[in-house]
Amino acid sequence: MPLQVHQFPCLSDNYGFLARDEATGLAACIDTPEAGAILRELDKLGWTLAFILNTHWHPDHAGGNAEVKAATGATVIGPGEVTRLTPLDRQVAGGDLVELGATRFEVIETGGHTLQHITYFDQADRIAFVGDTLFALGCGRLFEGDAAQMWESLQKLASLPDDTTVYCAHEYTASNARFALSVDDDPALKRRADQVFAARERGEATVPTTIGLEKATNPFLRAPQLAARVGAAGKPDFEAFGAVRAAKDVFKG
Repeated sequence: MPLQVHQFPCLSDNYGFLARDEATGLAACIDTPEAGAILRELDKLGWTLAFILNTHWHPDHAGGNAEVKAATGATVIGPGEVTRLTPLDRQVAGGDLVELGATRFEVIETGGHTLQHITYFDQADRIAFVGDTLFALGCGRLFEGDAAQMWESLQKLASLPDDTTVYCAHEYTASNARFALSVDDDPALKRRADQVFAARERGEATVPTTIGLEKATNPFLRAPQLAARVGAAGKPDFEAFGAVRAAKDVFKG
């Protein structure tokens, strides 16, 4: 039976995700950006929360752990870095498995935004919760890792099946699209950007996305093809990626 995902807005631009294993009725929240919103959605849905699955330690991802755990008794699972902010009941790293009823999440190391950032991948349902590693038309800032680490992480995600549904944690797509258009003139990107701008004008979410769509249009995954546009012609792929990331960091569009 498939995994059911419920997405809802949190804070100013985060998304909250509740995932329910339909075989058993057990649910998990992926990160805890806003405890009150998570608890309201759980109550509205009538779901039983078994796990809190943290992707990394930042406060807009793990800051609601204590309140959600106190209200639900959920087990808190995440990478070791989360203990900088809040206790864990179970520490996981790349290669581990997390079983939510009949649903099996593979833990993938996707450091770069933070050093121990992880992704939860449900292979059976082709669903990935990627935190702040990959965004629709974007990727996370390199707050702790370097370009080589982040490029390796993005390649792990790019190797997932193209039809994998990608739940990223922020609604950044319109600003990401404006930057993408500044470094890439591919027609597929232009078509997608127009769709994104129209969707946001209607107040619609642009998350989730898919691996295939990101491989086709995301400038961070297309960095080797854009190397000359960002002054990295002839450089290794991770350096081309680093140049695209550096250009985004100073982009004012």
